[in-house]
Amino acid sequence: MKKVIKLENLDCANCGMLLERTVAKIDGVSSATVNFMAQKLIIEYDEASETVFENIKKSAKRILPDVKLLGI
Repeated sequence: MKKVIKLENLDCANCGMLLERTVAKIDGVSSATVNFMAQKLIIEYDEASETVFENIKKSAKRILPDVKLLGI
C-alpha cells in the first residue's frame, strides 16, 4: 500500500533526508520518500503490519521532535 503523510515544521532538506532514511529502516516499510518542497512523506508499506504507523510516529518524534506527521 502507498500512503502520503503531510509534514508540518520540516525546516531543512537534510532533516527530510534523515527522516526518509529512518522511516525506510522500519519493519513493514518497503520505501520512504520525503518531498521537502511539498512537505510530504510518501511511504509504501505492508498493510499486514499493524504497528507500522505507530513505529513511524515514534521514530519521527525521536529524531525530529518539532516535526508533526499529519494524517496518521
